[in-house]
Amino acid sequence: MQPDTGKPTPHRLLLTAARHPRTLTPTTTLLLTSTLSAASALTLPAAVGRTLDLLLARDAAAPRWLALCALLVAVGVLAEAAEALCSGTAQARATAWLRHHTLTGLLAAAPRDAARFPPGDTATRLSANATEAGAAPGAAAALAASLIAPVGGLTALALIDPWCALAFAAGLPLLLLLLRAFAAGSSDSVARYQRVQATLAARLAEALTGARSIAAGGTLARDRARVLAPLPELGVQGRRMWQVHGRAVARSNILLPLLITAVTAVAGLGVVSGRLTVGELLAISRYAALAAGIGAVATFLGTLIRSRTAAARLCALLALPALPSGTRPLPPDGPGTLELHEVGVAQDDTPLLTGVTLTLPGGTTTAVVGRSGSGKSTLAAVAGGLCAPTSGTVRLDGVPLPDVERHDLRRAIGYAFERPALFGETLGEALASGARRATPTEVRAAARAAGADDFVRLLPDGYDTPPAAAPLSGGEHQRLGLARAFAHAGRLLVLDDATSSLDTATERRIEEALSRDVGPATRLVVAHRLSSAARADRVVWLEAGRVRGVGPHEDLWAQPAYRRVFAVDTEGPA
Repeated sequence: MQPDTGKPTPHRLLLTAARHPRTLTPTTTLLLTSTLSAASALTLPAAVGRTLDLLLARDAAAPRWLALCALLVAVGVLAEAAEALCSGTAQARATAWLRHHTLTGLLAAAPRDAARFPPGDTATRLSANATEAGAAPGAAAALAASLIAPVGGLTALALIDPWCALAFAAGLPLLLLLLRAFAAGSSDSVARYQRVQATLAARLAEALTGARSIAAGGTLARDRARVLAPLPELGVQGRRMWQVHGRAVARSNILLPLLITAVTAVAGLGVVSGRLTVGELLAISRYAALAAGIGAVATFLGTLIRSRTAAARLCALLALPALPSGTRPLPPDGPGTLELHEVGVAQDDTPLLTGVTLTLPGGTTTAVVGRSGSGKSTLAAVAGGLCAPTSGTVRLDGVPLPDVERHDLRRAIGYAFERPALFGETLGEALASGARRATPTEVRAAARAAGADDFVRLLPDGYDTPPAAAPLSGGEHQRLGLARAFAHAGRLLVLDDATSSLDTATERRIEEALSRDVGPATRLVVAHRLSSAARADRVVWLEAGRVRGVGPHEDLWAQPAYRRVFAVDTEGPA
């Protein structure tokens, strides 16, 4: 079974991303180079102050101290350059891992569960939100390193003159209050901004998908207004986000210079009283500026807040339950007998299937019929392991589907859908892809059985034509989907309304080729046409998610309610 990794949380997800070996190396290097830069910055004021005192005293050691100052400046410049490189590398690698990890979890979930997230919203989570979340490891390292210089500067102030350190420390409580208000305001505004951004992306994706309907209906202006409706709210939340940031920066830019001025005034009094030298005054002014660098924490804190909020949106995808799988193999040369016992499926407390008990003998063809919403596609998904039942068990050749090793299960079950998706650089690659890669010979044989070989060979590049460049009708698209399913037909073949765009004659030829050329797989066919039900070995009649009847078509035909299922026959050319 799947290992229990616990409920995903933003903190755990970001921590795992930071600990990943490809992210950990640049993040650790970033921390080291930032520490080196901070150490150089901390040492430089003392060295400059000492150099100034030696130059005023015309000491012979002054040139050596001057060379040390130059070296410290060079080290600081090189360290800052390395920081920029490591920060970008850490974010890129963390982002790549987050996208791969989240996409893997999304694809492992049941398609019905994944479909709860609109495509545009999902794309936003995997693109913009993953990028924002990927900035967390670098920002955390930079935040830790950014504290070294201010803490070191305050410590140096205390060592040189405790009164100067006390003058600076007096303003720190106000700075902490500013950072706390900034964190609270940023969390809410960033979350709202990201939600509105996802809504806008989802509506845009819907409009692009339905572009033909918009053009045909003449609703361009209305749908454009619908897509762009979230823009004012996006602007409100964007301005609010930057207002929170701007207020924090403005207030810290007022407070920190005042603290530096106070420290410098105390140090000036120390020089007048003879407690401090001119070199120490210079060093104190530099250390006060370093201590004031604590205001830069707001920048890194803001990045971490955005990262955590974005990670929460990735966690919503990762929280989708994965389809269960085990380690048991299917018995070799099994006939493909499918057994469902008291199977129930519910979604959001709404029953989709209830108490379904069926046995599909190996090598037989079973048609599933029923009115729209009766549960036909849900039964097809449960039968092939694309949907885990809420209750009951599903067995293939005696083995419960959740116990079967994932790749073994996918090799054993072939699927064809009403709207097949073709993935690959070419049509040949799209038909060959699957749990087992089909050979070119198998691909062409499957295409012939599906009635697709003739029109594919007429394309300029034949099977080497990119799917996006192939001008396909709805029926041709479905035939390619059938060809892919035939090329990977195992012991069970599920056709979920996979011939709805075909005319009756083409469908009949494909069914004959399926019986003759594809093999003796068990077939479960979601059917809407009377002829498809009549040619099946037997029919499962669903009504409101329950089995109303099972038997040969001619036996069920005696019931008026069964005949009404086909009252409006869908046969005819697509």
